[in-house]
Amino acid sequence: MTTSPPQVNGHPRTLPVLGEWQAITKAIEQPVAAETANTPAEPKPDLIAEAEAEAIRARAFAEAEARRKAAEAEAEAVRIKAEGEAKAAEVKAVEEARKLKLANDKAQARAIEEQAARDARIAKLNRQRSEEERAAREADEGAAVQERADALKAQEIDAAEEQWRKYALSFYVVCSVVALPVQIAAFYNPDAIWLMAAPVMLEGGAWVVLKGARAAAASNRPHWHYRLIAWVLAFIAAGINLWHGLHAFDPATAIGTAFASIAGPGVYDLHEHGKIRKRDGVPTRRERRAAKKTAKRAAEEKAAAELFEAERQAHLENAARDAASKLDADRKQMFPKVHAHALKLAADLGETAITPAIWKQAKLDVDGAAPGESDEILRMRNRAAAKVEAARLNKPVSTLSKTTNAQRAAHLPPASTKPRPKPIPPRRTRGDSTPFHPAAKRLAADTARRSVTARITTEEN
Repeated sequence: MTTSPPQVNGHPRTLPVLGEWQAITKAIEQPVAAETANTPAEPKPDLIAEAEAEAIRARAFAEAEARRKAAEAEAEAVRIKAEGEAKAAEVKAVEEARKLKLANDKAQARAIEEQAARDARIAKLNRQRSEEERAAREADEGAAVQERADALKAQEIDAAEEQWRKYALSFYVVCSVVALPVQIAAFYNPDAIWLMAAPVMLEGGAWVVLKGARAAAASNRPHWHYRLIAWVLAFIAAGINLWHGLHAFDPATAIGTAFASIAGPGVYDLHEHGKIRKRDGVPTRRERRAAKKTAKRAAEEKAAAELFEAERQAHLENAARDAASKLDADRKQMFPKVHAHALKLAADLGETAITPAIWKQAKLDVDGAAPGESDEILRMRNRAAAKVEAARLNKPVSTLSKTTNAQRAAHLPPASTKPRPKPIPPRRTRGDSTPFHPAAKRLAADTARRSVTARITTEEN
């Protein structure tokens, strides 16, 4: 930075006013020539002081300018920060509004879905209720229809029964009217007119006895003897009609009147018989025939099932017997000593066959191991374990020791048995012991490494 000169063209320069700063020297308005003419000569100003003052002024101006620029920059930064914060707040407000709108939309959609699901459930419940009501209504209507049908059927049956009873009674009366004249003629005697009441007694007795049978059936009492007496009276009347008709009239009259004496009480008794069977629930001939066929079919199915089960049991027994025979033959072929000893044990224990317990005892006695174990199996298992260990360590099988502990045997030379004058501490020399095999060294190092790793892992846990 350079300072401005204190004079310009021989005149003192007026310094600019910067803020509250005032010039150190005042400008001299008069010309230089007049000053030199009227006043005595003054000493010249100090250029160094003026230069220092000018430097101070320039530095102050620069500092003020720097402060102004810093204030402007700070104000600009504050403005930019405020604008950024305003924009960030606006963006945040927009994002929050968007999130709020999404949340509201989701809540509205969820509410719509819940309302739809609720409406669907309500509609489903209403449909179910309607279906249940319709089913109940249909059931009630069906029950009512069935009741009406049953009532109509019962009325029809009752009407038919009543009509059948009336027809039977009318037929009985007609038959009595047809049979009575011949019977009366048979008992006619001018000297004993009162004998003419005998036919009325026979026909009326049969009728009275049949009414007694009906009363006994209605009160659930035995009725067979009433009906038997009615049939006896009817046959007596028929015999009289037949005998007298053949002697006094023609065969047609005899047979017709005899049939009338039997047909009248028979038809009425048939009516009562059907009523009694209906009351007692006696099955008809068709029902008895169907029940008989059903029982016969069930008996045949039961016999077939029993035959099948017997054949299956026989097959299972034969299969078990064949399997036991094959097992005994295989044991005898593969384990002859154990089989012979098992036979001795079975005979000694009173068993007719070699049971699993006897075979286990025989196996322990002969081989010293339970079934499924033997010295060969144990050796094979140990060899397989050695192969698995070699595969796990990625080592050849030949380098592994076949013993459980490779260092069990002593590798140092035996101590001397000669007497020594005084105890001498042992001294190790190079080559005095058998060196370890390289594979044993690697195994030992690997074991030590794994033990250290396991200890560190345990401590860390």
